[in-house]
Amino acid sequence: MKALLVAPSWIGDAVLAQALCMRLHERNPGLQLDALAPRWVAPVLERMPEIARVFDSPFAHGDLSLKARHRLARELAREGYQRAYILPNSIKSALIPFFADIPERIGFVGETRYGLINRRHTLNKALLPQMAERFAQLAETPGTALPRPLPRPRLRSTSAQRAATLAALGIEIPARLAVFCPGAEYGPAKRWPERHFAALANALADHGYAVWLLGSAKDRAIGEDIVSRTDAARLPLNLCGATSLSQAIDLLAAASFVVCNDSGLMHVAAALDRPLIALYGSSSPGFTPPLSPQARILSLHLECSPCFKRECPLGHLDCLNRLEPQRVLDACLRFPGQVSG
Repeated sequence: MKALLVAPSWIGDAVLAQALCMRLHERNPGLQLDALAPRWVAPVLERMPEIARVFDSPFAHGDLSLKARHRLARELAREGYQRAYILPNSIKSALIPFFADIPERIGFVGETRYGLINRRHTLNKALLPQMAERFAQLAETPGTALPRPLPRPRLRSTSAQRAATLAALGIEIPARLAVFCPGAEYGPAKRWPERHFAALANALADHGYAVWLLGSAKDRAIGEDIVSRTDAARLPLNLCGATSLSQAIDLLAAASFVVCNDSGLMHVAAALDRPLIALYGSSSPGFTPPLSPQARILSLHLECSPCFKRECPLGHLDCLNRLEPQRVLDACLRFPGQVSG
């Protein structure tokens, strides 16, 4: 069987979709599963052994482009897909499988997509509280219960890939490496303060750790602020905006442990099975937790959080400001194999 996965547009959501991919292969031996994904998400899918090929979806958020979607659909129609699994809930995401005449088009009803989705699931948020569960439900017959536990996401990073990334960037892996991911695309209410990251970097340097900062070009200024606040003799290496996503995957795979906000790179680190400290402020680990037994979630569980806002509506950001660096340091050093001096 050949099937097409219409992937989410967020890196973290794409990682969480891997449980669905695993379930599909379990149910359909010999399945060829291809993906249609935005180019900024594609590197994550390319590191999933369940995905055979990734086709570029060139459409920006909110971009309808009916003629361009129809052209792409006619190209995909030649592939002879029998099923399409449509993960986003928008009408636009369901157009290409419909235009491509894929016989079975599977997804949640979403934006009343009754004509576009013909194997329709109705979302029960109480039964499926986590995003990964909602994606995995699409492998089941509509109306049937989701088997648990879910398979955990597992991205590939081979020694050859890591060596190629290090050579391209001209860097070497230190004996003790802490990787920080200080950005969060959604907004500042999900970002632990730069001064806290800097204090943690200084404390980890006292324990013999080198610190690298990873993120997108949008996070470059955040990384520079962290560097400016750390001791001059042991500055973190700011790689925000200096790597591709594929290279960031390889660097995360080499980390002794990772400290992240609730972000796409948090889910990547979890899927690489790295020891992980996940910092939650305005968002909830109940919906999109890192799916790894190596992850430790830190949240203050204040009355005002989670608020799910991009910026703190009360103006104080206590949910993250009051999460002290010492608490995060203690959590880092409690991982097996880490050093305390």
